[in-house]
Amino acid sequence: MSKPEPDAPIQKTLTHRETMWIVAGALLPVFMGSMDQTVVSSALPTIGASLGGVSHLFWVVAVNLLTATAMTPLYGKISDIHGRRVSLLLSIGLFVCGSLVAALAVNLPMLIAGRAIQGLGGGGLTSVPMTILGDIVAPKQRARYYTYFSITYITAGMLGPIYGGFISQHLHWSLIFWFNVPIGIAALLATSILLRRLPRYERKHKLDFLGAALIVGASSTAMFVLNAGGRAYAWGSPEIMGLAVLSALLWIGFVRRLLTAPEPLVPLKILRNPIVLCANISNGVGWASVVSLNIYLPMFLQAVHGMSPAVAGLHLASLMMTVNASALVSAQITARITNYKYPPLFTLALCIGACLYLAVHTQDISMFEFEVVLILIGIGFGPVAPVTTVAMQNAVELHQMGIAVGVSSFGRSLIATGLTAVYGVIVLGDLQGADLRSAAAIAADLFGDKGQAADHFRTVFLAATGAFTVSFLGLALMKQKPLLTERR
Repeated sequence: MSKPEPDAPIQKTLTHRETMWIVAGALLPVFMGSMDQTVVSSALPTIGASLGGVSHLFWVVAVNLLTATAMTPLYGKISDIHGRRVSLLLSIGLFVCGSLVAALAVNLPMLIAGRAIQGLGGGGLTSVPMTILGDIVAPKQRARYYTYFSITYITAGMLGPIYGGFISQHLHWSLIFWFNVPIGIAALLATSILLRRLPRYERKHKLDFLGAALIVGASSTAMFVLNAGGRAYAWGSPEIMGLAVLSALLWIGFVRRLLTAPEPLVPLKILRNPIVLCANISNGVGWASVVSLNIYLPMFLQAVHGMSPAVAGLHLASLMMTVNASALVSAQITARITNYKYPPLFTLALCIGACLYLAVHTQDISMFEFEVVLILIGIGFGPVAPVTTVAMQNAVELHQMGIAVGVSSFGRSLIATGLTAVYGVIVLGDLQGADLRSAAAIAADLFGDKGQAADHFRTVFLAATGAFTVSFLGLALMKQKPLLTERR
């Protein structure tokens, strides 16, 4: 059979069974990518004791996030040019190579290098599968299948700290990375075999190498500032201020390149699309708030309410469980109604009210009230992700789906990193090594008493309330374009 012309994409109607096989082939990379973002956090103290270099240990997490975020839009463009399957195979291959380097690490610099290579691959593990979903299912039915990706992603993120902590405590921390190798090989086989039936929509595009270099440089320096500020360097240090200026100049250069390049890395048509803009703001800011709360709520329970780390972690399970459940229900509703944005608008209003209640009652909230608040926040945000993702994909052409999804994932990561850093400044200040210590110790050093700790966390919860309000406004302003019943 001859190879199809890139400008004449194959459009084949897939059965539900064929669609599910392709979805199954894409879910394992999603699981790997999501778990990789959280699996190392609980193992950091053990790694520090083994390899030393505690003052630079946070780079084991930060460098992976930095390289993964910078690469995400490139994977989107590559998938539009060479196809989703090739792009995903490249992503998995780099991730496995990075895991090998990290598993063999004999010192901290080698481990950091391995994590950086993992990030180079990890940038495509979740974004490319989401593009694949856009290729195989019509927008009207896409939300139903999106639920499988959402549940896989959130579940893997929840399991990461538990799995990493268990391995580092009872076995050896390097097994965290060794186990990625057989899983990665399985993902390579699944992707290679199951995605052969994937419809192809790629067209002839040119990769804007200068634009790619500018966005990688701009995002990398921005991520460095957000992760190293207040930890490796003081926020007002020459290093941080200089890199912040460099990042701003690179962003200006990237914008100029977008306006002048014959075929820019990110098509201006996508950036100017109001549906894409509003959907990305709503999903990105809302998701960043959920991620930030997931990081700082356990610390709040320990510092203000005196809980142990294990008990605090258990109290947070209801948040991600309700996010999953409400996303599942919302996906089914979206496929059956015309006014699909109104249910998530209603639930987001509940989310805003619950977060505001947490801010008002930070110090005197009971654990029953706290669980109700978490459930309402989870129910409130869960429907937003599937609706905004489907709306965004419904608004772009299939041959530009990869870069559209890549830009969406890229923006969401930058926003999440920025909010997490801001909340970290509010809670932790410039305390060196705070990420390696217990919340009780942090509270003792920073606050002195629970009342002072509650004041810091109250500010965080008010900021999260504001972020959820921005998410609400983005969704409210998003035009409700009828979902297509067929793939274009």
